[in-house]
Amino acid sequence: MSKIKTIYISGKVADRCNAELYDENDNSLLEHQGYVPDFMPGGGGDYLQFEIDNETGKILNWESIKDDVLENEE
Repeated sequence: MSKIKTIYISGKVADRCNAELYDENDNSLLEHQGYVPDFMPGGGGDYLQFEIDNETGKILNWESIKDDVLENEE
């Protein structure tokens, strides 16, 4: 087993963040460009911040995006 438990990634996107949300049929629900959207870890500005469990590859600080983000982003 690896000695590495957690990977922390922080990135500055300088107002150039692209995010797309799709439904189960691969239909685009939302396309976002600009600042990091509030629904992303560390969102609402220039930074993305992810904490990843090295063993599973899962993002530990991810919170499920609620459907109301579609109305808030339009």
